[in-house]
Amino acid sequence: MRKLAAVLAISVLFIAAGVGLASCGSSESGGKEGGTLIGTFSGFPDYLDPALSYTAEGWTAMYDTYIPLLTYAHAGGEAGSKVVPGLATSMPKISNGGKTYTLMLTKGLKYSDGTPIKASDFRFAVERMIQLNSGGSPFYTSIVGAEEFQKTKKGPIPGIKTDDKTGEIVINLTEPRGTFNNELGLMFVAPLPPNTPIKNLSADPPPASGPYEIVSSDPGSGWKYERNPEWLKNNSKLLPELPSGHLDKIDIKIVRNTATQVSEVERGTTQWMQALIPPGLYQQTVNKFKGTQLREEPGTPNVYYFWMNMTRAPFNNLKVRQAVNYAVSSEALERIYAGSLKQLRQVLPEGIPGHKTFDLYPYNMAKAKELIAEAKPSDTNITVWTDSEPTQEEAGAYYQDQLKKLGFNSKLKIINPDDYFTIIGNKTTPDLDTGWVDWYQDYPHPNDFFQPLLAGESILPTNNNNFANINDPKLNAKIAKLRSEQLGPEQEAEYSELDREYMEQAPWAPYGQRTLTTFVSSEIDLDKIIFNPTFGQDLTSFQFK
Repeated sequence: MRKLAAVLAISVLFIAAGVGLASCGSSESGGKEGGTLIGTFSGFPDYLDPALSYTAEGWTAMYDTYIPLLTYAHAGGEAGSKVVPGLATSMPKISNGGKTYTLMLTKGLKYSDGTPIKASDFRFAVERMIQLNSGGSPFYTSIVGAEEFQKTKKGPIPGIKTDDKTGEIVINLTEPRGTFNNELGLMFVAPLPPNTPIKNLSADPPPASGPYEIVSSDPGSGWKYERNPEWLKNNSKLLPELPSGHLDKIDIKIVRNTATQVSEVERGTTQWMQALIPPGLYQQTVNKFKGTQLREEPGTPNVYYFWMNMTRAPFNNLKVRQAVNYAVSSEALERIYAGSLKQLRQVLPEGIPGHKTFDLYPYNMAKAKELIAEAKPSDTNITVWTDSEPTQEEAGAYYQDQLKKLGFNSKLKIINPDDYFTIIGNKTTPDLDTGWVDWYQDYPHPNDFFQPLLAGESILPTNNNNFANINDPKLNAKIAKLRSEQLGPEQEAEYSELDREYMEQAPWAPYGQRTLTTFVSSEIDLDKIIFNPTFGQDLTSFQFK
């Protein structure tokens, strides 16, 4: 998933008696219960709709709001990458040579508006997600009939059979898919009420199944949570393995000045700033607070890169794409990110099975210019896309300058982070030549760095993730083969080879892997905060001392 903006900060205000500090009781763990968490994101999520969101901001915002049949453990590190039952009673029974998944929905669950959660709501959620051209659609088109449904938008999808009386859900795939449990754990297919509109609901998010519900949303400005009343009355007892959280309310506002957010955490007027501290303040903040109020979170695999649109000149020429790779210096970009970025010159980051470090294109401007001279590109006018978050804007400006050094007339297009991925993911947007992007794991499997980003089937008219528009039949076939198999040493070696084969085609110029942080004020117990490798900081884990 994409990391849309740099910083999310949370401040907590304790208001009047019913929800204030005075009314907070102590939990068994020693922290306080209740209160209102007032927070700030530096950018509104791409979508506040579980079927559509494909950024870290959206996933952090909705991790504790929309629960799929399976989910990811509320834990950090390797434990947080484990798929566990969500709304289902247990992990699926897999039969028919790996092509049939049978699950049972936990009986008696309700959405936050009191509507019963039914087995057929899962099928509705899958169909709604595909109808909306979600970027997550390619994960589920191997369900029997889903590919045809994607074309016609007419259903139902025959590969999903449900029984609302018993709660049984049977999913039939066209072929075995070794990653399907992981993908059932993503909120793209979290059950929703069958009357949920087939449109983007960021301004009016649907009823929740998790411990918190979003009670109001103002895109661009913020949104508010309250405890899901049905969770308190009902769902928490039926799903005792899932956490219920400690806070009564959470009020999120959009505040874009990240340096101010760091200052507020230091002063204690803000209690939490998520992950990406501004580069100019990064090292001094780490040096001052590491171990007491700050924790580095290196265990989230991610890749930062510049994409090149292979369907149009000049990037339909392999030598041009290779030249760009030689012209991008990871050392220069490390300086821009001020110590929070580690060099990475390939598709698979450290921490993902199959990663083996290599660099086909060490920085060499002379070699880059030589390749451009050989290529003789017919079109030298290039639009470079990036967002206005300071680090990404500076990285984009660096990239633009390197392209100028190669002889291109490069123009920098800077977009508000709230809209960036929606705009560059829309095929009708003009001048989609090249630009900045990042990718954080959806689940800890190499397929997640190939299928959604580089497979031909992932090229979508909207919410596109394959920004390079690469569609190589040979490499597509390798992705399909590997995802049908269970991951083992042989498959890891094949993924490592696939990594090299894609870099030989040079659809990207990868340059680094980011280290994230958790930074809190002295009011928060840092040791209790869960940083999930896919969803980031878990809002249910925050508690005041």
